[in-house]
Amino acid sequence: MIDRDHPANNSQIKTFLRAAQRAVGIRGEVNVLITSDDKMRRLNRDFRGKDKATDVLSFPAAQNGKVAGDIAISRDIARENARALGHSLTTEVRILLLHGLLHLAGYDHESDNGEMASLEQKLRAKLKLPPTLIERTEHRGRRGKKTRASNPSVPSVPSVFKT
Repeated sequence: MIDRDHPANNSQIKTFLRAAQRAVGIRGEVNVLITSDDKMRRLNRDFRGKDKATDVLSFPAAQNGKVAGDIAISRDIARENARALGHSLTTEVRILLLHGLLHLAGYDHESDNGEMASLEQKLRAKLKLPPTLIERTEHRGRRGKKTRASNPSVPSVPSVFKT
């Protein structure tokens, strides 16, 4: 039985992460933190000056080749989005990982005139994922439910793994 409230084991996420890294063209280690809204809010405030939780943050590493960077994902927001959009938490984590990897590769949907959105859409299809994060943001409320952008709630135990 698949519990839609918990992501798949780390090996399934690592396998997807490696495939997504190849698809995006990122080499090197990617560290992933899946954590609570409270921790995401602190990270977002400390690094971006935005005092609210967010679904995914990316932190590119210096260009040394060994480490590509870090990605942090809010388990709470991912869980809520998965429920609202009718897919598993594992699928939502994969969507957020792909989005984070594109940021590690230097894409920025806030300033690139749709370049990241276009690439994310192509990679989503290649990796067999549902609509991209950017598409969902642009089409919020399509099912009468709004996916959450922020709202700190239940803390969870962080999980960290490396590829």
